[in-house]
Amino acid sequence: MDRQLFETDHLAFRDSVRTFIERHVAKDYERWEAEGMVDRLLWNRAGDGGLLGTSVPEEHGGGGVRDFRFNAVLVEEFATANMLSLSSGFGLHNDVVAPYLVDLGTPEQHARWLPGFCSGDLVTAIAMTEPDAGSDLKGVRTTARRDGDSYVVNGTKTFITNGIHAGLVIVVAKTDPQAGARGMSLLVVERGMPGFERGRRLSKAGMHAQDTAELVFDNVRVPVENLLGRENGAFGHLMNNLPQERLSIAVVAGAAARAALDWT
Repeated sequence: MDRQLFETDHLAFRDSVRTFIERHVAKDYERWEAEGMVDRLLWNRAGDGGLLGTSVPEEHGGGGVRDFRFNAVLVEEFATANMLSLSSGFGLHNDVVAPYLVDLGTPEQHARWLPGFCSGDLVTAIAMTEPDAGSDLKGVRTTARRDGDSYVVNGTKTFITNGIHAGLVIVVAKTDPQAGARGMSLLVVERGMPGFERGRRLSKAGMHAQDTAELVFDNVRVPVENLLGRENGAFGHLMNNLPQERLSIAVVAGAAARAALDWT
């Protein structure tokens, strides 16, 4: 069926993604699947190819176009090529994390994080799921206690996409444990902060090249400047942004199913 959804710019972008896969992915993908992780350099190549941050303003190195169809093209092409590990990793970066940084970030945060986000120098993740809390987000136990000009973060997250490579992790934490869903905040934890450690890289039934990890926060001091959005406002921020993540999952599933039918 000929779809009418995409316009000339989207078709040109699709050609760019296909070329990127042929040049930088196809020959190494089986090795990455065996090793359980893509080469870190691939993220920089994706940035150079314009695959990252299409919705980020141009002044910070992005494409400057707030159009989910570009995100859909990207993940569709990786799914069609039977490279779901990359549709997940790049999709998480573009579809899930970007709206939080662009919509909730301050000008200072934009200047600090968005250029690296678009170049691939900064791989991102979002840490919601915990060993005892998944879809029930108000049940998270990770805490962030205010102490002067910092939050002290303690807790464990699991099943975190891009967890090993990530240099920036948006962490969902309880800043007011007595307030339930209205007591959570989003804090940006950066690689190198003392007490922030990677746990196991998790084995999975599929998407082996997608690094999925446990993250551990042991008295990590996060400066108040790394608060994203409103203090105690995380639940509302999450509810605003999670629908796009779910839509992206549906796009990947549809593309993978179509490809499987074509292969058979």
